[in-house]
Amino acid sequence: MSLIYIAQQITIYGGFCLLITGVLGNAINVYIFSIVRSYRKNPATFYFLIASIFNIVFLMINLSIRIALGFNIDVIQISTNWCKARNYLLYTLAMIVLACPCMAMIDQFLVTSRQAKLRSLSNIRWAHRLVIIVIIISNLQGIPAALSYDILPTTEKCEITNSNFVKYKLVFLLGLLTVIPITITLLFGYLTYRNIHSIQALASEHADRQVARMTLFQVVLVNVCLIPYGIIVSYIYVTQNQTKDSTRLIRESFAVTLLTLWDYGYYSGTCYVFFISSPKFRRAIRVRILFWRQRNQIGDLTNG
Repeated sequence: MSLIYIAQQITIYGGFCLLITGVLGNAINVYIFSIVRSYRKNPATFYFLIASIFNIVFLMINLSIRIALGFNIDVIQISTNWCKARNYLLYTLAMIVLACPCMAMIDQFLVTSRQAKLRSLSNIRWAHRLVIIVIIISNLQGIPAALSYDILPTTEKCEITNSNFVKYKLVFLLGLLTVIPITITLLFGYLTYRNIHSIQALASEHADRQVARMTLFQVVLVNVCLIPYGIIVSYIYVTQNQTKDSTRLIRESFAVTLLTLWDYGYYSGTCYVFFISSPKFRRAIRVRILFWRQRNQIGDLTNG
């Protein structure tokens, strides 16, 4: 059994699992964060809500395309417009989705700070404005991707046609999608953790400790998923000018397939991280989705 075949099967079955659990989990996030009043007014959970909405779109478009590749179907080659649109959406959505946990972690640092001036910066109106700014910037930085990708007549594949964009792609993959989110979430995660444990009374008074715990758990998820992907991207870049035999290329392709799917774990896994880290979130799911309280109440009335 070849590595190519194994990679195809992992892409198909692993991709389907990530797609189903990801769309379901993010839909739960959107529902819970939209209807629970305390979540609607919290800047950090508002960032979670926005991330979940764009996670669904990201998974439906990009992961579906990756699953199709497992069946040797490259839907990007359908037309030039689709080639450009897909890459525009890839660059735009990924940036929005990874900016949200960074903003949520910074917000938790602010809200647990001992300085009232910093705490005052954590408010829902600023969160709304920041999200709009991030969406605008993300859409603008996606325009070069749309302009730089096209279906080459020689290969009939959707590839970069602008050599200068190759450098930006590296900056995007290593900088905007790995190094910057990892650095921000780790730095402000540490600062938030220190705030909470150094000023227990103040943190309890001003901060929702369960939201802080949800945010810190999300930091773990972000870094567990992004760091391996950043390593393989760095390796491919460093070794791109080396002469490689077919065996090495197959192994590298297999590693890229595995770690790219691993990276999708962040886009699919936030709901389950929130479920593990927050009793309040679990209770909201039981009451709002599973109708646990209503069933128990009916049972009690019947038994009474």
